[in-house]
Amino acid sequence: MPPKGPRRAGAAAARSQRASPDSGSAPPPPPPAAPRLEVGEAEFVVLCDALKVSESVREKAWKTYESLSAVDGALAYNKKKKETWGVCIFIVAIDLDEMTFSFTELLKSISISACTFFQFLKEVDVNMDTVSTKVDSTVSRLKKKYDVLLALYHKFERTCGLIYLEQPSSEISAELSSVLVLKNYWITFLLAKGKVLQVEDDLVISFQLLLCVLDYFIKLSPPAMLKEPYKSAVTAVTVNGSARTPRRGQNRSTRTSKQIDTDTKVIEVLCKEHDCNLDEVKNVYFTSFIPFLNSVGIVASNGLPEVEVLSKQYDELYLKNKDIDARLFLDHDETLQPDVIACSQLERTPLKTNPDEELNVILPQTPVRAAMNNIQQLILILNSATDKPSDTLITYFNNCTVNPKDSILKRVESLEHIFKKKFAEAVGHGCAEIGSQRYKLGVRLYYRVMESMLKSEEERLSVQNFSKLLNDNIFHTSLLACAVEVVMATYVRNASQSDGTSAETNLSFPWILNVFDLKAFDFYKVIESFIKAEPSLTREMIKHLERCEHRIMESLAWQSGSPLFDLIKQSKEREGQADQPEPTSTLNLPLQHNHTAADLYLSPVRSPKKKASGPPPSTTPTPDAQPTVTPQTQKPQKSTSLSLFYKKVYLLAYLRLHTLFFRLLSEHPDLEPLIWTLFQHTLQNEYELMRDRHLDQIMMCSMYGICKVKNVDLRFKIIVSAYKELPNTNQETFKRVLIREEQYDSIIVFYNLVFMQKLKTNILQYASNRPPTLSPIPHIPRSPYQFSNSPRRVPAGNNIYISPLKSPYKFSDGFQSPTKMTPRSRILVSIGESFGTSEKFQKINQMVCNSDCQLKRSAEVSAAPKPLKRLRFDIEGQDEADGSKHLPQESKFQQKLAEMTSTRTRMQKQKLSDGNDTSASEEKVLRAQCMLTLGYTDHKLCYSC
Repeated sequence: MPPKGPRRAGAAAARSQRASPDSGSAPPPPPPAAPRLEVGEAEFVVLCDALKVSESVREKAWKTYESLSAVDGALAYNKKKKETWGVCIFIVAIDLDEMTFSFTELLKSISISACTFFQFLKEVDVNMDTVSTKVDSTVSRLKKKYDVLLALYHKFERTCGLIYLEQPSSEISAELSSVLVLKNYWITFLLAKGKVLQVEDDLVISFQLLLCVLDYFIKLSPPAMLKEPYKSAVTAVTVNGSARTPRRGQNRSTRTSKQIDTDTKVIEVLCKEHDCNLDEVKNVYFTSFIPFLNSVGIVASNGLPEVEVLSKQYDELYLKNKDIDARLFLDHDETLQPDVIACSQLERTPLKTNPDEELNVILPQTPVRAAMNNIQQLILILNSATDKPSDTLITYFNNCTVNPKDSILKRVESLEHIFKKKFAEAVGHGCAEIGSQRYKLGVRLYYRVMESMLKSEEERLSVQNFSKLLNDNIFHTSLLACAVEVVMATYVRNASQSDGTSAETNLSFPWILNVFDLKAFDFYKVIESFIKAEPSLTREMIKHLERCEHRIMESLAWQSGSPLFDLIKQSKEREGQADQPEPTSTLNLPLQHNHTAADLYLSPVRSPKKKASGPPPSTTPTPDAQPTVTPQTQKPQKSTSLSLFYKKVYLLAYLRLHTLFFRLLSEHPDLEPLIWTLFQHTLQNEYELMRDRHLDQIMMCSMYGICKVKNVDLRFKIIVSAYKELPNTNQETFKRVLIREEQYDSIIVFYNLVFMQKLKTNILQYASNRPPTLSPIPHIPRSPYQFSNSPRRVPAGNNIYISPLKSPYKFSDGFQSPTKMTPRSRILVSIGESFGTSEKFQKINQMVCNSDCQLKRSAEVSAAPKPLKRLRFDIEGQDEADGSKHLPQESKFQQKLAEMTSTRTRMQKQKLSDGNDTSASEEKVLRAQCMLTLGYTDHKLCYSC
């Protein structure tokens, strides 16, 4: 039981005395004295009282703390008693639905930051059963909301610094100080965000709403406070609109709602400065922000609203949600400050290798900037596309036996109504038009990719009649869903994303499948063809679609009601075929990527072994035209989509297994083929175990089962601990596994009650002298979706190499221009001079060879060894090591060439004086300098240096 405070103990004793009889009999013996409270226990009582938790929460939280203290290695929890108590109270309060405190109140009570709390909560879940999936979900929501608020506040601070003068003229009223302006802006934004948006982690709409708030207050600010170009924009509004009157103190007059609605010059400047789409921000302004102003009475009031009034309204919203008090960002409160170690979600440059140097963490791109750049790049790609079928598509439609145009247009229109409704329900009822804008972008991409697919098929097959494919409803729904998913993923980039991976939000995949009522297995068929047909997709979008495909293969395609199970059943009914969806003999063969969408959506249509005698007389021979068959009983035909799906599943399964195996059992390499054989056997022959479950659950059970029969000590606790560290994993995978209908439990229970019972005979065979035949290891190809990180040779390019662009791009005036490089990457700037002739390269080689010969002839001269100086690349054209300067008439090419030669000469001299060879790392530095300085990546040239 948790310790009780002294007052509670005294009250209990008093109640006992009052309950004694008055008949003169001896009073009952007094209750035993309460144990002496320790300092820590007394503080637990104080903490519970401060958070106003119930008795049930108090008792269960104390039991949770005792269980944590009893485990091995719990010394850390004993040293952090107060933090551990807070975490236990938080966990229990969520599980029991008895939250009597906000998340911020908890952080302040235990004096810990949000980032540190999230990290400590992860450490506390040592046995994987302390934190429930319900708590995981709540913490995930809090983390996403914190990430968005942190990113927006940093952007807000920087933006206000660019808008307002630090020291405005003395004519400005003191009440319009920068501190007051910041506070008014930020609280208004928080109130608008809370009332307009139902989703808390939509970074893009939140930032667009922030721009609306800035626009509103900028137009109410005296021009003397503003910097350019905002001062000119406000002045232009004043000249074109009604005359402005000075706004000092309470004498400021408020402009009417109509005037505010029609003044767009300021919002245009804001959008241009932040690379935002003006039409989208206007949409947010008129459909969401103006109704918000009217709802809180700001437009109708005189002058700026009082901070206290806004703060009181936000306080009601914050206490209702019981989460983060974002007003504390204004005070730089320690509970909301980011922790560099615990919250290293943002992209950072590599750490310096020299410990003597000062640690300088550089953030190349903010989350808001990254999101805006991705959106602008998508819009730029789709600028030339329309939301109607092109003339080329109309021609393809007309060539079809059954013209699909009307059905395509009707489908696009009906799905738009459904999408707008679902989007408004998920984001906010005032955001339906925002959803419509995004859907129309998706429609543009849909028609663009469809046209590209048909052109590719025409070139491959020399036919133009695609009637069967273009009249397939599932194909069109899947293609449109994929296009809309690309748009949604571009907009719904989470604040903590920096590597292109998808972070879960309310609108994340598979949300679009539910909206379009589309099966995951059908959606999977279009992904690879979609990527091939749209070469302008960014690396992030390709990785996102690849992750969607992985999620389908892991679990989504195995849900009840999936057409996958029907296809497997049909494959087992084929006569003369092996009783398996995909023969194991094909596992070690390379995975072919020459299939198309038609092959997958129209499969099985034709027999792979028999060809039709001829097409129907009314149709042109096409890859998707159904052949004429005689009225005979035919064998069920093999499904191309099922065969490819199983090949990809096997590959994904082995890669996941190999990664986990390397972390846990690298000292037992002989076990990997055994585990893989059991894993593959289960997927092939006991596929019903995958129904409504996850691929990784079967993987972990296979690993545990083989280790058990081979007497290798590997506990499930260790397996899931290592599994948590793998990318793209979810704790719900091992905490909530289907046992039987509507019953879920941990993966250990699933292994004992389901997996082991089904595969016990098979598992025991691995302990016998005649184990099962080992399954071949799948051939591991290069992903067809990923870009190469190393330079790639241009076909027929005569020693021309290209490298993938890694620097973020900024879109300005419709053109791409690199953003500012970080200090670490500034040497990557090109020289700006063309190498048009081979004479220059010959001159480079000649100079380098001459320096080698001179150094070899002077090799006999020796001196005392000196430490090799670090190479320093001079930006201004002066070599810092030897102080040499370049003549003004020298070209940039000659200057860089001389610098490179000087550097090499110093290294060679140092090598000869030391009597040792230059290390491999120094040679790499030299080659890298050669390549970067000359802007050339021909390995022959670099290695000749």
